[in-house]
Parts: sequence; structure tokens; C-alpha cells
Amino acid sequence: MVGNVSRAAIIGNRRITGMSAAVIAELVAEVSPLWHERHQAKLASRPRKRAVGAGAKHRLVFIDRLLAALVHLRHAVTHDVLACWFGVDRSTITRAIGEVRPLLAERGCTIHPGVRLRTLAEVVDHIGASGKTGIIDGTEIRVRRPAAGRKDREKFISGKSKQNAVKTMVVTDGDGRMLFCSPAQHGSCADITHARQLGLVRLLDGGPALEILGDAGYQGLGAQTGGRVVTPPHRKFKKNAPDWYEEMHERQRKAHSSRRIRVEHGIAHLKNWRAVARHLGRREHISDTV
Repeated sequence: MVGNVSRAAIIGNRRITGMSAAVIAELVAEVSPLWHERHQAKLASRPRKRAVGAGAKHRLVFIDRLLAALVHLRHAVTHDVLACWFGVDRSTITRAIGEVRPLLAERGCTIHPGVRLRTLAEVVDHIGASGKTGIIDGTEIRVRRPAAGRKDREKFISGKSKQNAVKTMVVTDGDGRMLFCSPAQHGSCADITHARQLGLVRLLDGGPALEILGDAGYQGLGAQTGGRVVTPPHRKFKKNAPDWYEEMHERQRKAHSSRRIRVEHGIAHLKNWRAVARHLGRREHISDTV
């Protein structure tokens, strides 16, 4: 395990973990009891062969497990390198990251101190109660090519990027602050299909009066949600459009684009984490990352 000096250096340098020391301290205070609770439940779920307190002791304390997970997600550092850094076996790092990452994913998105949004229903209620505008967009995360012979191999090919990817739906407020990031879907899934599968139409139809901006990939949701989802204006003239219409359509399109550009800023900030920009692990675990 790392010494106190090395641990303090990791915590004090925001470039290493992507978080301030205050945020890391908050994570330790909140996530550490959950980890210990799940660890004890795991031990109690199988027959005990040793007395209480016997057996090998953890060489990697929880804060080191958390730091290893953060560094891995931030910089895509391999488990072997982290094992050398923290002075433990590679399998210990693999197990630590596998235990900590789901706990981080379950925290949701912080909007106020002590207030977090964990589900899409909570996000819709928050946007409706605050009277602010929400913005939705889909983003792709490249993954390794599935093994030959896998039956759903072709589903990972994105029609947009023509690469193997998974897709997630992001919801931000009007300032680009992250409110929700959905579990991942195959890259071939359309943005509007993914939104329907997540239950967005059901939550908005007859729900609170609010406004959610989306790009052209969500055209059609407006009619299904009573106008709560606003998308770019349809083009009525396919050919030989008059000049006045071209000017009006372009002006409306730019006005809509300037309002929803904040979601792109939120996605760009999210992809500062290398695990989300290019996922190199198992595709089954990508939903724990995002």
C-alpha cells in the first residue's frame, strides 16, 4: 500500500484524480460505510471457516481502493501499473475497482449539497419543480470489437460513427450541469428509441409542465409528450424552398442550437474521464462506468 506522504500527494494533486481533496473526503465519508457493509454481508453469506478476526488482513485500506478506482477511471491506467504503484497484487486492484465502481455509480448526480438525482423520474420531477429547462442528448463511447461468433455482434456498430460503440443518454440543465447519465445501450440503437426505452415518454406525458430541448434525433417525442420535448423545426420545403423560408428556417435552427449547446459542454466535461471517452474494459461493465 502507499504511504501517507504518497497518498497525500495523490489527493492534493487534482490532475491525478480529477477531484479536489474536499470532494474525495466527502466520497470517503459516504462510500466507505457502504463498502464495509457490503463486505461484511459478503463474508456472512458463506459458512465461516475461521474465527472472527482471523485470516489475512487487508493491505489496501478503503481510501487507497477509492484512489485506485478514481485514477483508473480518470486516466485508464492499467491494473498492473496501479498494483506496482500501491504495492499490492494486480488481482487486489482488480477486485478493489470492481467493488468501488458500482458504489460510485449509485451516488447519482449532485445538484445541491446533500441532494442527488439517481433516476430519470427524479430528474423530471426536479426540472418541473425548479421551472428550469432540461437538455437531452445521446453520446457514444467506443468499445472493443466483440468476439467473432457473438450473436449480437452487429448491434455494437454505430450507424453514426461506423465504429463499435455503446450509447448513453445524458440530461443536463440549461447551464450544462449533469443531472442524469443513463445505462448504456448498443451503439446501433437510435437516440429516440433509447429515450423511449428509458421511459422518458411515460414520465413526461401528463407529467409536470416543463421544457426539454433535444436535437433532431428526438423529433417525434414532442407530439408524444404534449410538446414538452422541443426539437429543431421541421423542414417543410424539401426542394426549391423560397429565400424567405430558408432564412427563417436557418434563424430558428440556430436559435434552438444555441440553447441546447450546453449539453455538449456537459458531455465534454464528462469525457475528461478516459473510461468514458474510450472504454477498454468488458462491455458488460460499461453501465457501471457511466
